[in-house]
Amino acid sequence: QVQLVESGGGLVQAGGSLRLSCAASGSIFSINDMGWYRQAPGKKRDLVATVTSGGSTDYADSVKGRFLISRDNAKNTVYLQMNSLKPDDTAVYYCNAKVVLSTTFRFNDYWGRGTQVTVSS
Repeated sequence: QVQLVESGGGLVQAGGSLRLSCAASGSIFSINDMGWYRQAPGKKRDLVATVTSGGSTDYADSVKGRFLISRDNAKNTVYLQMNSLKPDDTAVYYCNAKVVLSTTFRFNDYWGRGTQVTVSS
């Protein structure tokens, strides 16, 4: 019903930057919160950043001042600009969207498949 497709991951040296994108498509009436989560090997999935439809943002303490989340509501797309990357940022990054479906007008929670970010020291 709804697909989230992430792009922009890769390998970067410590101190470098990457920009992740996630586009939502399908039976979308509206999207409330969109966000990014990450999961390192052997660890649980953690919040990185979220943004509401109105543009309010929230960040994990570990990325404040380095990462910037934004969204384009017309394109149903959320972005994550990651600067000053550290080896500890290495993880699979997952996009999340809280969608009101155009078919049922009910909320559903959707996840992308993830994109690998690797930061070398």
